[in-house]
Amino acid sequence: MSVTPIPPLDRKQAAHAVLAAKQRLSVRWEALAKAVGRSVEWTTSALLGQQTLTPEQAGAVGSVLDLDQAVVEALTLPPVRGAEAVDTTDPLVYRLTEVVQVYGATISELVREEFGDGIVSAIDFELDLERVPDPKGDRVKITLNGKFLPYRAW
Repeated sequence: MSVTPIPPLDRKQAAHAVLAAKQRLSVRWEALAKAVGRSVEWTTSALLGQQTLTPEQAGAVGSVLDLDQAVVEALTLPPVRGAEAVDTTDPLVYRLTEVVQVYGATISELVREEFGDGIVSAIDFELDLERVPDPKGDRVKITLNGKFLPYRAW
């Protein structure tokens, strides 16, 4: 009888395991961020598979969420980024895409006018999400803070 080994988990499977454990144990992202020692936004991104976790960080999350060792190890694999990592049919993601479609050219033009020809980096980047009370219904304030990288001529 031959036994086919089970392939190791990938980052997307690890992310699903994190989400399931988080829900099962009613753990908030803030508690996971505290265990990892990073911001809530970065930690959430990392546990969804889009940032690199050290073995120590993955182990800390594994302890909080009581994750199998295979999941903890998968959390340290290279990140998955780009279109493959995002469900663009999710209503919130779709609306953020709509924001870029409506205001992307405006943001690009204003950045170019203020800084010159270049881009806003997603590598040297910080994200902040804040609840803003409003009598007409609470609002979401999203701050995208990226380093400006000028294009270079050679």
